[in-house]
Amino acid sequence: MQSDNSRIQSREVIIPLDLIQLEGELVLPAEVKGLVLFAHGSGSSRHSPRNQYVARVLHEAGIATLLFDLLTADEEELEAYTGHLRFNIPLLAGRLVAATRWVARQESTRDLNLGYFGSSTGAAAALVAAAELDGQINSVVSRGGRPDLAGPALERVTAATLLIVGGNDTPVIRLNEEAYARMQCEKALRLIPGATHLFEEEGALERVARLASEWFVAHFQPVAQHRP
Repeated sequence: MQSDNSRIQSREVIIPLDLIQLEGELVLPAEVKGLVLFAHGSGSSRHSPRNQYVARVLHEAGIATLLFDLLTADEEELEAYTGHLRFNIPLLAGRLVAATRWVARQESTRDLNLGYFGSSTGAAAALVAAAELDGQINSVVSRGGRPDLAGPALERVTAATLLIVGGNDTPVIRLNEEAYARMQCEKALRLIPGATHLFEEEGALERVARLASEWFVAHFQPVAQHRP
């Protein structure tokens, strides 16, 4: 009997922007409920073991993923020295919007429900992008994120949003609580007991992945409902 994992399609993609190209990996399970685009923070990449792990859990639930680099290799190298891009939320959000519009033009993904999974400053970029694209983004999950950096966009987010924070990540808990209070959409805030910022403790990342998977599955509607 053929396993579900053997029916997963994976391919490297190039996402063209005006002056640059972003590299990514698009993974499509056999029966797709929706597609989640990952937005990571500075110093991470599409090869991040944590995001790769979460993506695999989503695949098991029938959710496609696009892991891509928000910065080019040259930008990442410069960023390591200057730190000038990690908090440039408009830049990161703009590139996430561009990647989302690229996905919407591809034959294999254009009819899918769309969601964002953001971590660190990538979570702020995801919320700003979700506010800009409004109804095109179904749901958002933030892992150890900085939603506070989304600024005025917080009140404009309509996508159902789940904020996940480590129970021992005290400063980030406060920032998430403040952002949560400002949001007007369907929302939830979940703390992972004993976990720190990177969720490196035993079982912590598994809980993050499970919560994210459940959130996306609960909010993605059958594709047929979205077709004309």
